[in-house]
Amino acid sequence: MAKLTTIAFDADDTLWQNEQFFRMTQDRFARLLADYAEPDHLQERLLAAERRNIGHYGFGIKGFVLSMIETAIEITEDRVPAAIIRELMEAGRDMLEHPIHLLPDVRETVQSLAGDFRLLVITKGDLLDQERKVAQSGLGDLFDGVEIVSDKTPAIYTEIFARHGTGASEGMMIGNSLKSDIIPAITAGSWGIFVPHAMTWELEHALAPTDHPRFKELQNLGGLKPLLTTIL
Repeated sequence: MAKLTTIAFDADDTLWQNEQFFRMTQDRFARLLADYAEPDHLQERLLAAERRNIGHYGFGIKGFVLSMIETAIEITEDRVPAAIIRELMEAGRDMLEHPIHLLPDVRETVQSLAGDFRLLVITKGDLLDQERKVAQSGLGDLFDGVEIVSDKTPAIYTEIFARHGTGASEGMMIGNSLKSDIIPAITAGSWGIFVPHAMTWELEHALAPTDHPRFKELQNLGGLKPLLTTIL
């Protein structure tokens, strides 16, 4: 019988909606730059800028806005109007102020686990923005710890599960990103529970480790409690 003491959740697009607001802002970006580039080409250039800038700006809205501005400068060959730059900055502020929309079964599932397991949030992104989301979600008091990290690696999961729990081998990570939430957590020795989201950032795609005994997939968090009865 497996032993499980600590359950960690990704935040964005696992507990609440997130990527849809990036997509909405990308559509706004495409409209603003419509005179300079076709939407598909603009999207390719923006994704390339994001990939380039992760090491400089990290993950989150602020880095996204800076990548949009950089792309706008490149596409217009340094002639982007100041009004467009201003609107891109306003778009970023709108994203930072957007209310939290929990995903189905999230509140009920987290509440049902509280007290039986140590519950964590492990998320990437901007510190202030992620703290705001946790506070506004109404779930904050149910978690024993919130870890906002610059990246998700096996070493990060090993350290967090050791500090908050009884080690990665007795931990579980739940998230919508195979690349960040599942594969490195399994590599560290924990369970990895993949809960796919309809919208996932291209840079988070990876092949599912379907042959690994500690990999499981659920359609939504409502299936977590039944899953636990089968593996514990």
